[in-house]
Amino acid sequence: MEREALIQLIKEEKLIAIMRGVYGDDAVRTAEALVKGGIRLMEVPFDQSMGENQENTLNAIRRITSELGADVHAGAGTVMTPDQVKWASDAGSEYMITPNMDPDVIHKTRELGRVMISGALTPSEIADAWKYGSDFVKVFPAGSMGSSYIKAVRAPLKHIPLMAVGGVDENNLQEFLQAGVSGFGIGGNLVNRDWIEACEFEKLTALAKLYRERLEEALN
Repeated sequence: MEREALIQLIKEEKLIAIMRGVYGDDAVRTAEALVKGGIRLMEVPFDQSMGENQENTLNAIRRITSELGADVHAGAGTVMTPDQVKWASDAGSEYMITPNMDPDVIHKTRELGRVMISGALTPSEIADAWKYGSDFVKVFPAGSMGSSYIKAVRAPLKHIPLMAVGGVDENNLQEFLQAGVSGFGIGGNLVNRDWIEACEFEKLTALAKLYRERLEEALN
């Protein structure tokens, strides 16, 4: 998908499922379950503790992209170096998500024509991420700061599309929307590792549907 079209899709879909530590067949089955529940955006994070041995993350992105096709749009998460941007892009990642604000990572992502979602927390970091070329700015950890923080930050920075990540669930999603965020990244509160290990993928589908329903209720 073209960059501008993907930016618009993210604004419309709003929900990105964070599949941390989910690889191989489990990654494909998890993605399939989430798609059935109405979630099409998936983030597969790098595990930085593994150094350059990141093939499990890249393989998960390749498989999700090739086996689910147009039903899903996969991105790489916890991207922290320009090399990881290149590896993820080559594997089929359509967007890069970082936990921090790194101009080199932002520039490499834009150079390769991918969508950039840079992590930030303070107003200065948020403004800098936007200045350097981030398409969205991920406020992390949003749950710890609360929706009132988002609302306060957006007062002077409402031209910057913010995403709430960390501590967001189906119960506080509406208040973050009311604070003005453009979307969400949902990790363990949605992608339940115990269910995946037990092959209870129908539970993931049901929970994804609940998130989608809560989102629609909040928007209407």
